[in-house]
Amino acid sequence: MTVSPVLAAWEACDKTDTLFVLICTVICWTIVPTVGIAYSGYTWKRNALHAAMPAILTIATCSIQWFIVGYTLAYGEGGWFFGSLKHFFHKDVLSEPVGRIPAILFSEFQLVFEATVCAIAVGGFCERGRLLPVIPFIFLWATFIYCPLAHMVWGGGLLGENLGVLDFAGGTPVHVCSGATATAISIYLSYPLFRSRKSDVRTPTHIRIHRPGNSFFQLLSLIIIWGSWLAFDAGTTLALNFQSVMALCVTNLCAASGALTWNLITFYETGKWSVDSTFMGAISGLVMITPSAGFIDMPTACFFGIFGAVLCRQALRIKFTKFAHHWRWVDNGDTFATHCIGGVAATIMTGLFAQKELAAYGGVEVAGGVIFDGNIRQLWVQMVEAVVGFTWAFCGSYIIIALIDCVPGLEVLAVDKHISQGLDMNEVEEFLGNLEYPDEVDYAPTARGTISLE
Repeated sequence: MTVSPVLAAWEACDKTDTLFVLICTVICWTIVPTVGIAYSGYTWKRNALHAAMPAILTIATCSIQWFIVGYTLAYGEGGWFFGSLKHFFHKDVLSEPVGRIPAILFSEFQLVFEATVCAIAVGGFCERGRLLPVIPFIFLWATFIYCPLAHMVWGGGLLGENLGVLDFAGGTPVHVCSGATATAISIYLSYPLFRSRKSDVRTPTHIRIHRPGNSFFQLLSLIIIWGSWLAFDAGTTLALNFQSVMALCVTNLCAASGALTWNLITFYETGKWSVDSTFMGAISGLVMITPSAGFIDMPTACFFGIFGAVLCRQALRIKFTKFAHHWRWVDNGDTFATHCIGGVAATIMTGLFAQKELAAYGGVEVAGGVIFDGNIRQLWVQMVEAVVGFTWAFCGSYIIIALIDCVPGLEVLAVDKHISQGLDMNEVEEFLGNLEYPDEVDYAPTARGTISLE
């Protein structure tokens, strides 16, 4: 009996590694809808479902986009910025080994990456944006923003193949990209240029600063995202080896040290423990470890978590300043403070602390970083990656949302009656005008550091 080429290729795959990545893919898929649950916990209670829906739309839209053109643009053979169209509509993406797993499974695992980044990014629409324009935004953003970045870093493009960046699981393609995108969306919603600006029923405005609407949703999201991110980083090795074991362990330690650090600072300032602080600290730790999970040891991971929590917590204070209120700065879900600022820091620190000995646990040869291997060049390479990633994501996302806003019926800004609890600027000015702002005052006195205007 003649064996088909598909089955012959399947026999060449390692079944243990295939099962491992298959399980990691299923676990990581839960991150995408859970990001929506997390955003619904951030928002006003009446906006909870509206905040969760973009993540659900992300799963459906990204799956179709990835099948049609996403995979081939990100991982097809090609130039510096885009892959070829060799695998258009997933042509010939079946059981041929990528590493030691089938190509179709590799594709599915990478789809989860794209959907995760997109789900974080579209948080910029929360409480102010419309849902309908989210669908074309996701498709265009995935095609022209995420896929080129993934190709540049992982698919043989400019940053990875030519410059030699170290980005294990997505410091720039995941965190910097999502944070920059959410920031671009937020800025456009504050200062729209086209149909949203000209509409008589839409008024660009700030959002009343408030405590998280549902702490249980945050707790649930914390449990799922923390656990699933272990598989996210471990599965990136695409094989069950010691590097995947180390990646899981350093990821957990970094998230733990971040969560405890943020919570202890909150307790010191307020005398209270906070689910929200635990959540934000764990997320900052997961952000910090993502690009370096396969290259650093346990003590370094613990330091990354502490440093990330302190840095991101300070960055979070920006949105509570008079400057932020005056310029309608809205950081929904704190994506700028955690994913963008944290992602840039994590990418650069990977160049400082990466160790070629640890990378060799997965059979990967790298030059290492500055501190342990004396590779000063790696620091500059990581900086270039962060700058390219932020610029590409921010500028491209802003252009995409502006173009969508030009289309009749796809106005991106919600009508005034649908922006629940919209900010009364006169009320804010009066409230802030009655506050004193000494140079050394902590502007974040409550659990996460929010000023309640209720």
